[in-house]
Amino acid sequence: MLIDTVAWVRIEGGRILCARPRGKDVFYIPGGKREGSESDRETLLREVREELTVALDPATVVHVGTYEAEAPDLPAGAVVRMSCYTGDYRGTLTPSSEIDEMAWFSYADRPLVPPVDQLLFDDLKGAGALR
Repeated sequence: MLIDTVAWVRIEGGRILCARPRGKDVFYIPGGKREGSESDRETLLREVREELTVALDPATVVHVGTYEAEAPDLPAGAVVRMSCYTGDYRGTLTPSSEIDEMAWFSYADRPLVPPVDQLLFDDLKGAGALR
């Protein structure tokens, strides 16, 4: 089973934006699963708007990597694929009703995110983007 997701990589001051969905105790890189025949970009724009109430500028969205890892909370063998994008936004980052909390994580917070997100953390740390 493959869970295909997209994620918004927003780094400020050496920290990455993460969000904790309502009712969950794990933080994730903002984003989610596509609906119907949505493209990665369409999914990203919709998910970020739904979760953090800001509008990404489609002209600035750039693919920065794709990661795959097994998910401990899913059936054995289930893999999450996360296609990661950067992009500028308009508005004020505000958690929507879907999100209980947002936070800016450093590399030290890596254990608080799922395995697929940890792969992104490792690459960002290696590139000097995450402190």
